[in-house]
Amino acid sequence: MIELHSVIKTFKNAAGEFTVLKGIDLSIHAGEFVAIVGKSGSGKSTLLNMITGIDHPTTGQVSINGAEIYRLTESQRSLWRGKNLGIVFQFFQLLPMLSLLENVMLPMDYAGAYDFDERPKRALELLAMVGLEGQAHKLPIAVSTGQQQSAAIARALANDPPLIVADEPTGNLDSRSAENIVRLFDRLAAQGKTIAMVTHDPTLTERTSRTIIISDGELIDETVARALPLLTHRQMLAITKRVERRTFQHGAAILHDGQHAEHFYMVARGNVEITTRGKKQKKILRLGPGESFGADDLINGYTLRSAHAAEDGLVELLCLQREEFSVILKSSPLIQEALAQTSGKAGFGN
Repeated sequence: MIELHSVIKTFKNAAGEFTVLKGIDLSIHAGEFVAIVGKSGSGKSTLLNMITGIDHPTTGQVSINGAEIYRLTESQRSLWRGKNLGIVFQFFQLLPMLSLLENVMLPMDYAGAYDFDERPKRALELLAMVGLEGQAHKLPIAVSTGQQQSAAIARALANDPPLIVADEPTGNLDSRSAENIVRLFDRLAAQGKTIAMVTHDPTLTERTSRTIIISDGELIDETVARALPLLTHRQMLAITKRVERRTFQHGAAILHDGQHAEHFYMVARGNVEITTRGKKQKKILRLGPGESFGADDLINGYTLRSAHAAEDGLVELLCLQREEFSVILKSSPLIQEALAQTSGKAGFGN
């Protein structure tokens, strides 16, 4: 659904040039509900503008649902956006002099979608879907902020677009209204809509199928973020730049029996079988994506003896030199806590 390749965005002003996006490569598949997170100034809003066609990349390609949108003229891209993209803003952006029904009808009028006589009926159906059929003829000021955001989502769905982009959609809502909005997004994703949502709320990222983190204009590897969630974004980005990606065929040895682990390994794809030995018994543990091993030769009091790619498919690992990982490990006590929390069945010993 969304494909960004080597996207760079540079702004120029009197002080010189400033690069906001630094070679972004990103794929989002149809039907995914994705959270995009990052600190203020990290580039997430600029990234969103690349996806919506609101801004131009300095270099690179952006394809949405098969269309290279920056090969279109401004007018062509505007019409494309009206038919293929629904945008939900943090501050709703409903026209105050129009009723909720009329606000929802606007995208249909603009894009020439549906017959003229069908538009009120469709708008009312969409408002009913978000629980606002009884408020259809009210002005935005006459309903709550949560209801305004629900109406904005109904408007975003007016032309049945395959992609919904939301910029902090719950940022101005109370917790109950925010929960209603997220449930609505869950239903839309289940119906096959692709949703890309920028958010600062960590509780929302737990509800999405993927979390994409951007830091200083660069994407953090999702495996690194899952394996070490308590690191700062800068630390995650530093690891992202240093890891080596390795692929192992099913059944292949990653660590031979008794071999010292020279790397910290994070499972990006597939499953890894870990063999450990204690004084009297052997244990075999199975690790999946987002889990890690090799930070220590002790696992739950047992010695790490060997590691193999499981027999059920290819295994892709991110590998960080043990010495580099040791430096990071000493930089913050939170990192050791992160390991303890994310190692799953293979907790690390001291």
